[in-house]
Amino acid sequence: VQLQASGGGSVQAGGSLRLTCKYSGSTFSSSAVGWFRRAPGEEREFVASISWSGSVTEYAESVKGRFTISRDNGDSTSYLQMNSLKPEDTALYYCALRGPRSSGTYNRESQYNYWGPGTLVTVSS
Repeated sequence: VQLQASGGGSVQAGGSLRLTCKYSGSTFSSSAVGWFRRAPGEEREFVASISWSGSVTEYAESVKGRFTISRDNGDSTSYLQMNSLKPEDTALYYCALRGPRSSGTYNRESQYNYWGPGTLVTVSS
């Protein structure tokens, strides 16, 4: 399984970005997906998760109402739409895959088995 995130960049506060994570391998459609981020000098933290079917989502309180996670099982892709961006959203964003036959959503790093290399998001004030 390989994951590749893209879509990061620099944006002013209040702007939007959409991150994309492309997955290779056959387990995507039966696996929960997650997005995490690591701000400079901080530990990696949970951002959002979506169940294998897309019917259940979970968000960190800091992004609720501003970020939306979605997925396209036919294309083995997940998305993180980020609106109303703030300088504190500046971080390296990672996508993760839990593994096959995973139900529900997951908000801890240890619950994911596969990780992508990350894409940088910089929000200026």
